[in-house]
Amino acid sequence: MTVTDLDAPPAPAANRQFLRLATVGSVDDGKSTLIGRILHDTGSLPTDHIESVTGEDGELDLAALSDGLRAEREQGITIDVAYRFFSTDTRSYVLADTPGHERYTRNTFTGASNAHVAVVLVDAQHGLQRQTRRHARIASLVGIRHVVAAVNKIDLVDFSEDRFGAVKAELDELALQVGIDTITAIPVAARSGDNVVHRSASTPWYGGPTLLEFLEEIELSAPSPRAQELRLPVQYASRPSVTHRRVYSGRIVAGTINVGDEIAVLPSGSRSTVTAVDTLDDSRTTGVAGLSVSVQLADDIDVGRGDVIVSAADDAHLPVVARELEATVCWLAEKPLRAGDRVALKHGTTTVRATVQSLDRRLDPDSLIEQVGPSSLELNDIGTVTLRTSSVVLADRYAENRDGGAFVLIDEASNETVAAGTISEAREVVPGKAARNDVKWHPSSLARNERWRKTGQRGATVWLTGLPASGKSTLAVALERLLVTQGRVAYLLDGDNIRHGISDDLGFSPGDRAENIRRVGHLARLFADAGVIAIASLVSPLRSDREIARELHDAAGIDFVEVHVSTPVAECERRDPKGLYKRAREGTLRGLTGVDAPYEKPESPDLRFDTTGADINDLADRIVAALTERGILDAGR
Repeated sequence: MTVTDLDAPPAPAANRQFLRLATVGSVDDGKSTLIGRILHDTGSLPTDHIESVTGEDGELDLAALSDGLRAEREQGITIDVAYRFFSTDTRSYVLADTPGHERYTRNTFTGASNAHVAVVLVDAQHGLQRQTRRHARIASLVGIRHVVAAVNKIDLVDFSEDRFGAVKAELDELALQVGIDTITAIPVAARSGDNVVHRSASTPWYGGPTLLEFLEEIELSAPSPRAQELRLPVQYASRPSVTHRRVYSGRIVAGTINVGDEIAVLPSGSRSTVTAVDTLDDSRTTGVAGLSVSVQLADDIDVGRGDVIVSAADDAHLPVVARELEATVCWLAEKPLRAGDRVALKHGTTTVRATVQSLDRRLDPDSLIEQVGPSSLELNDIGTVTLRTSSVVLADRYAENRDGGAFVLIDEASNETVAAGTISEAREVVPGKAARNDVKWHPSSLARNERWRKTGQRGATVWLTGLPASGKSTLAVALERLLVTQGRVAYLLDGDNIRHGISDDLGFSPGDRAENIRRVGHLARLFADAGVIAIASLVSPLRSDREIARELHDAAGIDFVEVHVSTPVAECERRDPKGLYKRAREGTLRGLTGVDAPYEKPESPDLRFDTTGADINDLADRIVAALTERGILDAGR
């Protein structure tokens, strides 16, 4: 192995590998000095930079090469994450010098999050410290596969083999405690350069690699090239002009995508075929993990920011459509985290509200023993929690996908990042089945049939779906009045009314719309179980969302009557009581169903009405007749 010759031509880009590494460890273990030594000995520093950190006595201040902040220079510690670049004949490196002080654990987490390798600094004189253990746990938490310990200042213990052996034994024990396969230990003296880039004559008893040799020998594996693993979180949807199809852009985090691939869009489940892939490289036709791409689809389906494009192949590996997450978090805020707290969870290109259902464990940074059921997580604590989200999260386990399994938590009041976390388990949303294991369903003392006999009617849900201004609400109001006039118990669940309360935390993104319908589906089922005729009036444009509502009722054995209010869009636009279509045509309102967002008509609704010129009371009578025919209502009343 040789260090890059600055006068020699660089290796062809196609043959070079790119490695990210982060230095972690306690204060004064020598991280900045080690980095300065690597930069110096690999010839990666310009002459004027060397001169700027050379003292009057001619001695080079290696730590100052990476400690760029004024506060860092004055205090003699690293505060921010300093990124430096160097290269050898075969590899290019990005090195993150992370702070050692406990106060700046958040910065350490940031610097380590994208690293392939963690270089753990250990002072040979003092051995493992509290922060050494914490940072090793962080390296394990963020999924760093390669960990090497630079046992620094070996010169200050007279290059003692015995002392190195004692520290190595501590490191072996630490690896077991934090779940790292192996921590390779290397005796180094960063100030003089022993075993950093060049082998030291002062450690004849050491037969392993130098630090740079270790980094050079690491085998890097490319992300999975399997199309079945595709994950393309949509960051932006655009339409260059009215003559062009919509373009969906984002960075591929797993798998591949090609023209002709069958894809699905989650959480809606809509399917289509890829017709174009733009990688900004005319020579590259395949989108692979790590690339930012723009794609076009054969069908004009509803796709927006926060959605994820995945493979639609029969053997596709799909993320979990989850509303409950078991996760490990590093808490980064002064205010403690407690069960019941509400935060914003940013995952990929989407942000949802989340509630901390429980604090499960807290890691003791000294003993690395997990405390069960802590009352809170304090600043810099690492713990496991259970989060319940307001809408679905398309989650992967972090062990399987670092991008799909990572998130941050944000304080909604201050908009500050308060935690970084990784998903260990995501619980799927299955209609009619319990999605949680920490609470139990408590049945009533009354059987449903007994309740219905006493109230004199069966419960059911009438679900009205159609375009905005199609007449759904008008028909729903007429139906409710007719039923109550006949002595029935009925209640209208209007979409606008729901958003004043139960769904006041939701917007109008595809994910939030799906969550709103899910909530209304559950609410309508509870009303119907009590013997009420629940009347739900919502646009509910996607078949998949309406099917979830239907399946919730089917699983509970409750009638679900779907009514498609099929009024044509031209008539809806003519009415336009809220001015929505006018705003959409003017470009001040985006995502209006029927204009620039699709509406998927029910294929086999129980009833279908066009309210154009119709008598609303007559249509309400027809719904009551259908309920009577199905035995939901008693014809004798």
